[in-house]
Amino acid sequence: MAERKKVTVPSLVEMKRRREKIAALTAYDATMAALLDEAGLDLILVGDSAAMVVAGYETTLPMTMEAMLYHTAAVRRGVRRALLVADMPFLSYQVTVEEAVRNAGRFFQEAGAEAVKIEGGEEMAETIRRLTAVGMPVLGHLGLTPQSIRKFGGYVLQGTTEQEAERLLDDAHALEQAGVFAIVLEKVCLEVAKRITEAVSVPTIGIGAGPHCDGQILVTYDMLGLFEKFRPKFVRRYAELGRIIRQACAGYVDDVKRGQFPSMGESYTGDQE
Repeated sequence: MAERKKVTVPSLVEMKRRREKIAALTAYDATMAALLDEAGLDLILVGDSAAMVVAGYETTLPMTMEAMLYHTAAVRRGVRRALLVADMPFLSYQVTVEEAVRNAGRFFQEAGAEAVKIEGGEEMAETIRRLTAVGMPVLGHLGLTPQSIRKFGGYVLQGTTEQEAERLLDDAHALEQAGVFAIVLEKVCLEVAKRITEAVSVPTIGIGAGPHCDGQILVTYDMLGLFEKFRPKFVRRYAELGRIIRQACAGYVDDVKRGQFPSMGESYTGDQE
């Protein structure tokens, strides 16, 4: 089978023109990243959701630059085809434009990212404009922005009033004009997500934003049933790996306790072959 063509920023934009849906998931380590890449993902996001599904925090806010650089570099070693995007963590880009450029540059220079993701609308336009001007592609993020979870007071659906809808449309246009190559729409009313998708020339990638977006993204630990503390209503579980892992590990514990592992045929000394 011929190797599939590398996904780039321009090819994602071209996918919108061709009306080809974009498939995206998150990854935090090389092993999972390689599996996702081989499965045919178009975009792999090193999400600051690692704070919750890997590190056990209640929100994404504790994630640091050093932690995100570590995870991005690990994922980089597992990805060949998909476009690799790194989340910029809380306070790494909101303080000054200069600090945002410096921190974003580290993802490209030290961790091998091919783009960075920034949350926020018109207020982030100047920062995004500067990043793209110096050659760093940016993925925007509107709607429910997890780094602003304290402001929202929870994981609340966005765009439920006409005022909110107009604000999201204005923000989408501002991000487009600032130079983003795509926009994540998280927990946005499906009709508003449809309006935004039709109004902008760059792809929209939905998460809990309905079927009208140009692509979809989920947290991999959610769709595989690995993260079980809560289950967003919009997540479709494609596997229940949490249950499978518990069963497998319980079987191992039982075999060890009963002296059934290792068996005589599995006992050896010396170097592995």
